[in-house]
Amino acid sequence: MLDTPETLDGAPDELTAVDDGRARPALDLLIWDAPNIDMTLSTVIGARPTAASRPRFDAIAAWFVEGAGDPGAPGAPDVEACVFANIPPQPGSLQRWVEALRGFGYSVFARPKSQPDDDIDQDMLDHIAVRAHSHRLRKLLVFSGDGRNFAEPLEDLARQGTQVVVVAFSEVAGYAIGSDLLEFIDIEDVPGAFTEPLDRVRLDALPADGAWLRPTRSLRDFVAGFTARRNG
Repeated sequence: MLDTPETLDGAPDELTAVDDGRARPALDLLIWDAPNIDMTLSTVIGARPTAASRPRFDAIAAWFVEGAGDPGAPGAPDVEACVFANIPPQPGSLQRWVEALRGFGYSVFARPKSQPDDDIDQDMLDHIAVRAHSHRLRKLLVFSGDGRNFAEPLEDLARQGTQVVVVAFSEVAGYAIGSDLLEFIDIEDVPGAFTEPLDRVRLDALPADGAWLRPTRSLRDFVAGFTARRNG
């Protein structure tokens, strides 16, 4: 469970008092799980993503900020968007990608990936907890299909009054789609998130006469791997 101070009775809706009496400003927070979104995008389209099939962080930033409303309105929330990334020993073009994100207004948390199981999930949860303590977390958008690590803490936050929205691909976000506490948005439904439609068939948006879902790997390649594992 995230360690979130409870709202005090009688506090204004836009400000909540913390333990020492200070007021907490409202905050809309966006968390982007870069390894998960990149991996699930590859799964959904059955190929390595290209520049044309990768999400547009500028358009997503605009959609997020617009959703926070008029910044001059009484009680308008602060906005913060954070991308969490694992950086391999040879980062290649990732330096340019990180600098582009920073130029769009995103904070970037980068952790070296020296082992296959190195991950950043706890770093994301820790940051959410920090912001839930320093601010009144009005809305939390989590771009991740990782239900194993996020389902329980996100539902805890929703019970405490935060509007929690999971933004991911419907094919891999069953934990959010099936939850009574979490909202779900398919990332392709975010306006301008992709420059062209992804090569996918969504089960939640099938044409009336049906559609073919092509395999994401060769049948022969699968059988060759299956046979090797069975005989190994």
